[in-house]
Amino acid sequence: MYNLLNDLSIIETSSFVASPTAGLYCAQMGAEVIRVDHKAGGLDYDRYMLTKEGRSLSWENLNRAKKSVALDLRSGEGRELLVELAHRTGQLITNLPEKSFLGHAAVAKDRTDMVSVRIMGWHDGRQAMDFTVNAASGYPLMMGPEEWDIETAPPVSQVLPAWDFITGAYCAFALLAALHHRNATGEGSEVRVPLGDVAIGTMANSGAMAEMLYRGGDRERLGNAIWGAFGRDFRSRDGQRFMVAALTAKQWHGLVKAFGLEQDIAALEEKVGVRFADGDDPRFRHRHALFDLFQAKSEQHDYAELEARMAAEGTTYERYRTMYEAANDPQLVGDNPLFGPAPANPSGFDYPATRSFANMPEKQAGDPAPAPYLGQHSEEILAERLGLSSGAIGKLVDAGTVALSDKS
Repeated sequence: MYNLLNDLSIIETSSFVASPTAGLYCAQMGAEVIRVDHKAGGLDYDRYMLTKEGRSLSWENLNRAKKSVALDLRSGEGRELLVELAHRTGQLITNLPEKSFLGHAAVAKDRTDMVSVRIMGWHDGRQAMDFTVNAASGYPLMMGPEEWDIETAPPVSQVLPAWDFITGAYCAFALLAALHHRNATGEGSEVRVPLGDVAIGTMANSGAMAEMLYRGGDRERLGNAIWGAFGRDFRSRDGQRFMVAALTAKQWHGLVKAFGLEQDIAALEEKVGVRFADGDDPRFRHRHALFDLFQAKSEQHDYAELEARMAAEGTTYERYRTMYEAANDPQLVGDNPLFGPAPANPSGFDYPATRSFANMPEKQAGDPAPAPYLGQHSEEILAERLGLSSGAIGKLVDAGTVALSDKS
């Protein structure tokens, strides 16, 4: 963690991935992020996978370094407390609908400098989640083996909720942009970020939308090949699969040398009348012939030898790992300064935890902070933010409106 935002407090009322991610990134930069949930836990509190004690590892990791307040959000009094917390704090991140009790007008009443960031489904109000907007984006029908027919083959959905994570990151950025504007003008902002717009907008920003309109149709499937450049997976003699990529002349020359293909490449260049060092286009157009050469050479060597050669030539490559292998990899995790000592996780399970993705060499990165227990900070926040006495909070607890820590 870095303490760059330690003067910022944010109320977060959210569930699943995108909205908690926005709060997580702010918390990892030092903001006080106060997550407010229903007293029994939000919709994601028991999201897979669960430990044998019933603790969600997803919830635990998306809510590190935050504080937790648990209220009865099905009651009028509990909802009023949440609205007042957001109103007094001045910053809100949520994925509750605008027409809910936590709408911008409610939290901004008599407060013109209120900043709220709200994640929506689609811009027209339709519901959405990562896997449905991904279906609409066109990407799943571009994935799969090259020989699959685009009109009859099934879609391939990615397992990573990428649009959720991109949306969360964008919301953290949008929040800071709105706060920058407020610091300059004193004006608050209501920011709405539709998950669907993030997906379709990213597709447009990548140039893919323009490409499809220009070509008047869909792009062919490429399997594991890189679109528009040289790159694909290959299999070594001992059965290891690995990915290589050559997007620059230096990377290309290094890869050819590592595989010992100088003469074969020269012969192919003479045959087809191109120079593959001239750029992506000739390498992509003749990718099948090049793939055959590289695969034939891969089958003659064990991966350890190929890896040593590729490393010596400074090429860009990586071996395919299972996720379990990646989690136990010394280079990716064990010796990576991104990960710090395991904090006291609510699950009781010790494992590496991430610091901020940003690395600031001149600043000391703090150790990862644990996720809170549900309701762990209810009493603290209600006293500090709303000025409630211990007696008043006790009455709310007795009435079931406020819940304290669920640590057993």
